[in-house]
Amino acid sequence: MDSQPKHQSTSGQLFVVATPIGNLADMTYRAVETLKQADIIAAEDTRNSRKLLQHYGITTAMIAVHEHNEANMIQTLLPRLQQGENIALISDAGTPLISDPGYRLVRGLRAEGIRIVPIPGASSVLTSLCAAGLPTDHFRFTGFLPRSGKTRQQALNRINGSDETVVILESPHRLLSTLRNIQTCMDASRELVVARELTKLFEEFVAGSATELISHFEQHAPRGEIVLLIGPATEAAVELTDQQIIECLASPAMQALPPSARAKAVANMLGVAKSRAYALITGNN
Repeated sequence: MDSQPKHQSTSGQLFVVATPIGNLADMTYRAVETLKQADIIAAEDTRNSRKLLQHYGITTAMIAVHEHNEANMIQTLLPRLQQGENIALISDAGTPLISDPGYRLVRGLRAEGIRIVPIPGASSVLTSLCAAGLPTDHFRFTGFLPRSGKTRQQALNRINGSDETVVILESPHRLLSTLRNIQTCMDASRELVVARELTKLFEEFVAGSATELISHFEQHAPRGEIVLLIGPATEAAVELTDQQIIECLASPAMQALPPSARAKAVANMLGVAKSRAYALITGNN
C-alpha cells in the first residue's frame, strides 16, 4: 500500500502543473501562482515554455526534463526537494504525463517520500470529449497509435471491439492513413469525430463515418494538433467480419506468404482462429 502524506515538514514538493493546450488565457490562477512561487520549473522544452512564462510575467528559472533525460534527472532534483525546494513540472502543453514525459520522475520521487501535488487544468483529452457528442460515461485514452506493423493492427483490433469511446492523438500527416485503416477494419456505421486545433483560432470538430471523414480531409488537408475520437462499437460490430479478414489476407505483405503461413500471420494479427483464416483463403468457409 502506498500512502502519500498530506504534509511534508522538511522536504519540498513536486507540483505537476497543467498549462494551456493552445489559448494562453486557459491558464488557471493557481497554476500561475504555483509557477511564480516555485524554486525551479522542470519543463519539457524550456524554449517552448518561455513564451508562456513571459506572457504571465513568470521569472522562475527553468531546467529541461524530457523523455531522454528524465530518469537521470530524478537524482538531480531529489536532493533539492529534500533540502526544501519546491519544483513545478510542466510539459509543452496540457497536463503533464498524459502522452508526455514525467511518469518516471513522479514515480521515482514518490518512492523517495516526496509529496506530489497536481495542479489541474487544460487537457486535450477532456476538451475534445466534452464537445464531440460521443458517449462519455465510459471512455479510453490510448495516446498515439503504433505507426505500423502488427502492433498497429492489434491496437486497431482492440478499438474495433471496444464498447467505450476511444480517444487517440494523431498527426495531421497520418490522419488520412488512420482513417483508411479504420474504414477497412471497422463497421461502416462507426461514429468518428476529428477535433482539430482545440482552443485555438481555427478550432474545428468534424463528425461522421470513416468514409465521410476521408472525403472531407481529402478535400481539406488536415493541419494542426488533432484528437481522433471513435465511438463505441455496436454489439454486432464487435466481431470481425469475414470481409475484414479477407481484406487483411489480401494485403501485399500477406500475399507473399504461402497459405498456411498467411493464415497463421493474419490469425495472430487479428486475434481470430487460424482455421477461420485458412478457410477464407481456400474458400472452404
